[in-house]
Amino acid sequence: MTYRFTARAVAAEVDVDGEMQAGVAEEEEEGFFLLFTSAVGEPSAQDISLGLDTYCVMTPDQCTAYGCVREVALTGNLLTVSLDPGCLDDLELEDAEIEAVLDVPAEGIDEVREVLAKVLAFGREGARPRLTGFSV
Repeated sequence: MTYRFTARAVAAEVDVDGEMQAGVAEEEEEGFFLLFTSAVGEPSAQDISLGLDTYCVMTPDQCTAYGCVREVALTGNLLTVSLDPGCLDDLELEDAEIEAVLDVPAEGIDEVREVLAKVLAFGREGARPRLTGFSV
């Protein structure tokens, strides 16, 4: 099955001192959301030893999983995310495929496209998902 929602809020930012993040949410303050984060620069030796040397996915209730995205497509205003089924318990999700219709201005979609590609390229190569609709 696929979990579908309409995202009326997006976020995309790069803090050169520490973190990059891109996210989509039903509403700014409530509802379902997906937030993708990564560090800026190279993973630390400690992150590598703990298996945290990749991007992180967060869902409501601060549920998190690292390196769990298999594929992301951004076509027009539709964001499709395919997750590794092994991470569903960690993220408290039932479906490995999520579709978000981005009901936001085109500039917001462009910002998410740019930053999300950078976030998902962070860390070990084996955890990087296939991207469709992104220029990397």
